[in-house]
Amino acid sequence: MEAKELIKYFKSLGIEIHTTTKARGHHGFFLKNRIDISKNLPEYKKIPTLIHEFAHYVHSKIEPDMPKTGGSLEVLFKTSDPLIKTELLKVTNFVDENSLCRKLEYHKNLVKEKIKEQENIIKRDYPKFMRSKRFKEFEKYIKKSDAKYLLKYDRIKLIRGFWRKDSRIYTIDTIENDFPDMPEAFAAYIRLKSYQKKQARISAKINKSKKYYARPTELFARFVEGLYLDKEYAKKLAPTSAQIFNELLDEGYYKDLATLCRTYLHI
Repeated sequence: MEAKELIKYFKSLGIEIHTTTKARGHHGFFLKNRIDISKNLPEYKKIPTLIHEFAHYVHSKIEPDMPKTGGSLEVLFKTSDPLIKTELLKVTNFVDENSLCRKLEYHKNLVKEKIKEQENIIKRDYPKFMRSKRFKEFEKYIKKSDAKYLLKYDRIKLIRGFWRKDSRIYTIDTIENDFPDMPEAFAAYIRLKSYQKKQARISAKINKSKKYYARPTELFARFVEGLYLDKEYAKKLAPTSAQIFNELLDEGYYKDLATLCRTYLHI
């Protein structure tokens, strides 16, 4: 089967299809009876992406407010069994490895190590130092130093003088050169604070990503996509979900998805 076959079927349903846009920076997106597929997609990703977006289209017919609410698994599968979400997350991880956030988790662990390194440097001179408590010695020192700005920014440019010609650039990487009299422990503390902010940003990205992938509409779309990519494996990962899905599919609950699955995908 080719992508153009699916596109022809989707158009016959009155769906507007666009294949020459960048799809808002995504592989594809669905919005108000329109499906966009990125023109930059390699050929092997076109059909899975079309299927994914069509699943959103079908979902919107079942739950018209889905674009705003993210949908409900209870409505999609007619059950409140929490096992459904657990199974669908497994299929999602199979379909899209980005859902595992491996790169983000890797970088988060690297930053954790950096934080520990800086903490060890501080404890050489201040054995009782604790990240959870105020570092009073540092606070007393930093009040009179321009280095205090590095607690908020990793790179700053200070401009002084009547004609604003006297300027200095300070960075996290050049603390020792910029502030030669600063104790090593204090420089380490500034870096520790910088790494903590970086860790918080990475954690926020991970949480945002996991929240996105856990939305019912995304779980459903990737489940249908997974059935196309490897039907048997998807069913093995989500046996309960697959059984309910097939029953509802035969009942016509998923509307035009039945034609897609039975006629075009042979699911």
